[in-house]
Amino acid sequence: MHLDELRILLLSERESGRLVQIQKDLFSSVGAGLETHYSSLYACEDPFSDEARVLIERIAAIRETLLDLYRIRAEKILSLARSQEDGQYVDREELKKLLPEEKDMFDQVVLALEQARCRLVDGSVPRAPSHLGSEREADRCASVLAAAAERPAFVVSRVLQDMEPFMGVDGHIYHLQREDLVTIPERNAEVLCERNIVLNINPGK
Repeated sequence: MHLDELRILLLSERESGRLVQIQKDLFSSVGAGLETHYSSLYACEDPFSDEARVLIERIAAIRETLLDLYRIRAEKILSLARSQEDGQYVDREELKKLLPEEKDMFDQVVLALEQARCRLVDGSVPRAPSHLGSEREADRCASVLAAAAERPAFVVSRVLQDMEPFMGVDGHIYHLQREDLVTIPERNAEVLCERNIVLNINPGK
């Protein structure tokens, strides 16, 4: 996808109150294009030439546009997750527009919100009489907390250097590029932090 096309897509996403349908491989496709630009940049004999300058500017523009697209979509996904956890209506068609990685993020956020609600509200507020549904709520919280315990812990990390794609303990493939902010399984983050590949911002306790 060309930069102009990516910018048009970003504009549509920014102006729409709903998620925009995007191709499933958009991010990986743009990433492949960036690799081509990087290869051309490294092949430049003169790093201060006009050709190198144009490539550097184009790479920076593509990365920034892609990051803006991710941020806007992430905000919409967080809003959907809050609505889902709060029991509000969530349009199923809207969820179908999520990329697989975005759907995984949505599910994790919903679970984290439910888990926090159960620990803070159900664990702190005196239980209501059974006829008000407290037993059903307690059963639901027990299921939520059990499901959360089965999932690997994740941490937010800042990538310090590029590295080859790898499979995390959760079975997902991760592509790390310098200066990215990523959410990765805690066990993987610990190993990468020891190798000075990432800096863990909220390490597990």
